Amino acid sequence: MDRPGKFEHFRYIGDKRSQRVFDLDEWTDEARIDELMESEQFICFSPDTLAEARNRGYRLAKA
Repeated sequence: MDRPGKFEHFRYIGDKRSQRVFDLDEWTDEARIDELMESEQFICFSPDTLAEARNRGYRLAKA
């Protein structure tokens, strides 16, 4: 899956509404990511790691 324009250097994008984090290298459902970008309820993490996302209370989304 191609990464959204502003996030080409990020692997993990979080959904603030569901507290789920998407691994853009593994995620295949582009429609879900497109909907998230349209909602503007997303967050990126620094450092861009799954550990940091979990530290902030996010869980990995399953396809």
